[in-house]
Amino acid sequence: MEFRHLGKSGLAVSEIAYGNWITHGSQVEEDAAVACVRAALDAGITTFDTADVYARGKAEEVLGRALKGERRDGLEIFSKVYWPMGPGKNDRGLSRKHIIRGVEDTLRRLGTDYLDLYQAHRFDHGAPLEETLRAFEDLVRQGKVLYVGVSEWNAEQIERALKIADESGFDRIVSNQPQYNMLWRVIESEVVPVSRREGLGQVVWSPIAGGILTGKYKPGAPLPENTRATDPNSKHFIADRVGDQELLERVQKLAPLAAEAGLTLPQLAVAWVLQNDNVSTAIVGATRPEQVRDNVQAAGVKLDAELLARIDEILGDSVDRDPALTRSPEDIRA
Repeated sequence: MEFRHLGKSGLAVSEIAYGNWITHGSQVEEDAAVACVRAALDAGITTFDTADVYARGKAEEVLGRALKGERRDGLEIFSKVYWPMGPGKNDRGLSRKHIIRGVEDTLRRLGTDYLDLYQAHRFDHGAPLEETLRAFEDLVRQGKVLYVGVSEWNAEQIERALKIADESGFDRIVSNQPQYNMLWRVIESEVVPVSRREGLGQVVWSPIAGGILTGKYKPGAPLPENTRATDPNSKHFIADRVGDQELLERVQKLAPLAAEAGLTLPQLAVAWVLQNDNVSTAIVGATRPEQVRDNVQAAGVKLDAELLARIDEILGDSVDRDPALTRSPEDIRA
């Protein structure tokens, strides 16, 4: 396993992180989830990402039990706050009330007394940004959170947060967690330049595009069983892509390129993300331990410029690049 710094912070994270967005507490049984975490640890992964909203807290609970007994200082545990965790208007968003209550619940579920990184899961248009940042600052001062980050914020929102932090003497956010892969490159034109300039690192989710870039979805073929595309909890996330026959054909054309590089298609996808020097870590998920062992082989892989250009040529206009696609709900309390 290779390691990188989280942005310009002093925190080292594994190049590949393990995340339990859809799998833990919903898609797979706990024994399988624990086996995946054990495979991640065995492969040298030290960075684990979750969120309170994943399976309404169950994912944090499963991860906490799976990591029990591990040396806490040898791990980097990330979680997030924002999405609804109850029926009330204050059970969501980035108000001081929800953040303070949220971190207490997250720490309890994970069985730890601090988080290495606590992230605003989206931008809250209904809460004063100063209030949000002060609440995070208080958690840092209390030692419950070591670093603060955001997820799916656009460049302007990131810049506003940094300006307030500088003016108020708060700890600055050190990371952004965006979707980023060969097919979804909306951060490249605005978010990445701002992040490079200001010292943020990207904690990338969906490096294999929800499984599309594994090549398992074949053009003209039925959807394979026991995959994200057929699971009722997750199929809506990739429904448009699995129905795009031209896209599926293009992905199949990437397989010879992966073979030339001595990689599987999933390994090529994860390695592609890691070629971006603003990426601190790429989050992979799994339903089986062998998927973890396959994905970690992408760590430390260097792809040459010619191969990267051939990937771009094959994918062509199937790539989304519009920075306006990074959006947060206008009213999370509606």
